[in-house]
Amino acid sequence: MKVVLASSSPRRAKLLKQINISFEVDPSDVDENSNNLSDPVALVEYLAMLKGRDVAARHKDSFIIAADTIVCLHNEILGKPEDEEHAFKTLKMLNNYTHQVFTGVFLCTVDQSGNISREISFTERTNVTFGALTDSEINHYILTKSPMDKAGAYGIQDDLGSLFVKRIDGDYYNVVGFPLHAFYQQVKTSFPELSKKLFFNT
Repeated sequence: MKVVLASSSPRRAKLLKQINISFEVDPSDVDENSNNLSDPVALVEYLAMLKGRDVAARHKDSFIIAADTIVCLHNEILGKPEDEEHAFKTLKMLNNYTHQVFTGVFLCTVDQSGNISREISFTERTNVTFGALTDSEINHYILTKSPMDKAGAYGIQDDLGSLFVKRIDGDYYNVVGFPLHAFYQQVKTSFPELSKKLFFNT
């Protein structure tokens, strides 16, 4: 049974490689904006499910991993910036506040006939507190182009994005884009036959 990551995110791929999982990448092309969900947990789980099921239809005898990450501040969902002005506005909002990062994960097995035989969804939440940022610091970060492909317009693993984070409460890897500990626990519980193969190659 092959493992497929239904995401083009280099950060998610790097995290799976970090725990020695062998996988192939097949990003989903579903429309992430085709919903009216405002609850962050419902939204990330729904989007992760859409991506996972879309990719599952193309892979028989597979284990599919899909995820979606969003950033929320004061109950407002902050997506990826549309342009530099939007990135500045987003980072200005996060300045000196605590926000929430939600990652929804969808996992499923696909049998040899191409049917989904088992599927689960779960969400991990992490609180992230930014320190005080000057306009100059924000503009300099935007010039690196790093914020432009990230929810909330920053990456905690980036050179400068990491400097802005004063404190986190929860899973660091969830903020990067994939909650490794929760993933491990969920696989052990829901896909025990795959657990040793995935994590220990036995």
